[in-house]
Amino acid sequence: MRLLLDARYTRPEGHDGISRYGASLIGAVAALAATDPGLDPAVLVSDRRQLAALPELPHVLGPSPVSAAEAATGLLLRRVRPDVVFSPMQTMGSAGRRHGLVLTLHDLIYYDHPEPPADLPPAVRVLWRAYHRAWWPQRLLLDRADAVVTVSHTTRELIAAHRLTRRPVHVVPNAAQPGSVVDDATALARLPHREPVLVYMGSFLPYKNVETLLRAAARLPDHELHLLSRVPPARRAELEARTPPGARVVFHDGVGEDEYRDLLARAAALLTASRAEGYGLPVVEALAAGTPVVCSDLPIFREVAGDAAAFARSDDDAGFAAAVRALQDPARARAQVLAGLDRARAYSWEDSARRLLEVARGVHARRTAPRP
Repeated sequence: MRLLLDARYTRPEGHDGISRYGASLIGAVAALAATDPGLDPAVLVSDRRQLAALPELPHVLGPSPVSAAEAATGLLLRRVRPDVVFSPMQTMGSAGRRHGLVLTLHDLIYYDHPEPPADLPPAVRVLWRAYHRAWWPQRLLLDRADAVVTVSHTTRELIAAHRLTRRPVHVVPNAAQPGSVVDDATALARLPHREPVLVYMGSFLPYKNVETLLRAAARLPDHELHLLSRVPPARRAELEARTPPGARVVFHDGVGEDEYRDLLARAAALLTASRAEGYGLPVVEALAAGTPVVCSDLPIFREVAGDAAAFARSDDDAGFAAAVRALQDPARARAQVLAGLDRARAYSWEDSARRLLEVARGVHARRTAPRP
C-alpha cells in the first residue's frame, strides 16, 4: 500500500496541536514501515522546511493547504499515484482524485465558539466564520472521504449526533511523546520538591477561558501562574487588564520543549479551564510527567484523564483554587499522580499509528476489491 501522509500542517517554528498530531503519527507510521515490506509511506509537504520536523521519508511538494490551489490537490496527486492519502484535517482538495482518502475532524468546538485562529490569512478567517454557521458544509467535506478519523470517542459521538457523515468514523487518539512518561519512582520522588508554580499550555482564544485561571491565581497568592504559549499582544493586554489584584502571573509567550518539560517536572499542577476541547493534549503531557492536573469538568477530559485529574466547573475559580489546595495533602497528590501515569501509558503514538493503518488498509481493500 502506497500511503501518502499529509504533513502540510507541520509548523517549522514549533508545533501546535494539529502539527504535533500529524508529525507524531507520521513518525510512528515510519517506524512501523521499517519492518513492514507491504507498507510504502511518503509525506506531502508545502514547505521544504517542514521536512526537518519529520522522519526521513520520500516527499511530495504540494500547495499550501490554506491557498486557493488546495482545491486542485486531488488532481495534482494523480501524478504520484498513492493508494491512500491521509490528512490530519478535513479540507484537503479531492476533485479528480483516484486514491483512497482518509480525512480528520478533531472536534466541533468552533460551531459554539467561531473565533478563528489569529494566524490564518484574513480571507480564510472570513470563510472560517461562514463555514461554522451551518452543518451542511462539514457534511459535504467529510462525505468526500472514504473514511473519517477523529481523536476521541467524545467527538465521534458528537459527529454521529449531528449526522455529519455517512462514512465510517474511527478513533485515532493523541498521545504523549515517546519516552516522556516517567516511571512511578521518579514521579513520586519529585512530589516533595514541587514548587508553588501552576502552568497553562494552550491558546488564548475566548473558549479557552484563561480568565478563570487568572481569578483562581488571585485566590492562590502563594502560587505563581505561568502562561506558556505564544499570545497576541492585544490579547495579552486584555488579559493583563483583567488580572485581579493579588494574582501572580508570568507570560512566557512561547516555550521550547526543554523548558516545557522542566516546568512540568517542578510545577504543583497543570490547569485548564477550557469550555470546550477536542482532546486536551497538555493534560496527557502533564499526566505523563507525573504532574497533577486540575481541569474543567468536560466529557472529553473525563474520557482522557478518568479519575486521574481533579475537576471543577469551567467558570468556578474558587473550585480550581480549592482543587490546587487539596493537592497539598500528600496522600491525595500521590494517588492522583500514580493514576495519571496509568492513564498516560494507556495512549501511545505506536498504537494510534496501528489504528490509522487499519483504517487505511480497509480503505485500500475496499477500493481494490473485484467488483461483481
